Amino acid sequence: MHKARFFSGIALLALSASGCGLAAASPGKHVMVPAEPTMIDFVDPATVAGLSVGTLTEGDSPGNRYAHVNYPVIAAAPALNKALRVQAERQLANFNQRTEGRATYPRVELNVDWQLPTVSSQAIGVRLRTGEYVGADWGNSMRTFWFDPRTGETVGSTGLLAGERALEKLTAVVREQLDERGSQVEQESVTANDDVFDSMAFNRSGDLVVEFDDCQIGPCSLGRLAVAVPRDQAAPLLSDLGRRAQTAVREAAQRVTPYETPRMVPPADPDAVSSRAGSVDCSVAKCVALTFEDGPGMYTGRLLDVLDRQKARATFFVLGANAVAQPALLHRMSEEGHLVGGHSWSHRDLSKQTSSKIAESLRLNDAAVSAALGQTPRLLRPPYGSVSPALVSVATRMGLSLVTGDVDTKDESGGDPGDIADRAVRGAHPGAIILMHDIHRESVDAVPDILKRLRGKGYTFVTVPELYGVTGMQAGRLYRSGSELPVSNP
Repeated sequence: MHKARFFSGIALLALSASGCGLAAASPGKHVMVPAEPTMIDFVDPATVAGLSVGTLTEGDSPGNRYAHVNYPVIAAAPALNKALRVQAERQLANFNQRTEGRATYPRVELNVDWQLPTVSSQAIGVRLRTGEYVGADWGNSMRTFWFDPRTGETVGSTGLLAGERALEKLTAVVREQLDERGSQVEQESVTANDDVFDSMAFNRSGDLVVEFDDCQIGPCSLGRLAVAVPRDQAAPLLSDLGRRAQTAVREAAQRVTPYETPRMVPPADPDAVSSRAGSVDCSVAKCVALTFEDGPGMYTGRLLDVLDRQKARATFFVLGANAVAQPALLHRMSEEGHLVGGHSWSHRDLSKQTSSKIAESLRLNDAAVSAALGQTPRLLRPPYGSVSPALVSVATRMGLSLVTGDVDTKDESGGDPGDIADRAVRGAHPGAIILMHDIHRESVDAVPDILKRLRGKGYTFVTVPELYGVTGMQAGRLYRSGSELPVSNP
């Protein structure tokens, strides 16, 4: 593997993207900027054995809301995996209920990603960061779950505390700290409640970090609000699980350099290409490009097995947040002749973003792929296929060609493998770009049938750039099919 870890150091924008950063620069004199002790170190997901990513998604079809919920799946913690799946389903159902009847444009959106405060035999922490767009701006919230490997129990953040009395004492300490900072916090909103104290973890010194959602306890302009309760002051309030989690974080900090989100520095690695590019002349052969997005996920390895057995190549549009968790799968894609492209960092609709936010997401995604492969993606599939002038401008500057597709298998939420295969085969034509998702078992189950039936019709499976032969692909252009001209101004 080209690189086993990410770059050390971190940019301010990368911090804010991961949800653990400082408030915006140059705040007003009454705006509280979280102090350094509130920063939380996270485990490099690539170092966690048996880790994959689960996903719930909807919205690729017209008229739907946009939703993309990711959560970690850890082989050693099945009860935790089940709890996270239930949480993901609950969040999606709640979001759909709350946004029923909202205007379809711009589409309301739910986006959930995750980080790991600690993974050890003593405790496992999972921090879920939720973003919601309901027509005005993004609002962010956090929720941290804790798993006890000794008991097999999954609890919320207040499970770190020794009961209601400890929660009441912690509430008093937090209110005192917020009051001393002279912030605009609404003191009455800081109550001894599980929903208020739903995201707690430890910093590398063992201080208990309590963080609040946007707008939860004060004006939205304050951004992220968090308090670090000193280790010695927090210690009497902790449960047995809390003490073990605290110890695990401190011991990990002494052993390793903390994992950090990749720098937002443009990678200097060569362009990503298929190792078998040029082996097929699509001006002569009947070529079709199978494309998979949203991964790598729980079923990507099995998909690669199928493609390898059938000697078929594909293009994978990966999420940076998933790529950092499973770099070995990206390495395997490259080694087996597939092409790796980008799909943004966390699957938020880029057409709603400013140019700076678009560039932030794409550079983080590029850095994740570069760290795994030593190659920089030159293809981008916009989440939900949604394109804006700002995205086109940023893609042009970054040297990225935009790729959607013209054969939709409608597998964004899974479905019947036979139906998925039928739609792929029915829509196929020379130069077709077929859209699929490697995060669903049903989609992977459909691939053997697709390969067999299309091969029977004389098709050869290639990566997207091979459809365009010597003409090549241009940055900032939108490509839907190898049989039609690219669109210059989507």
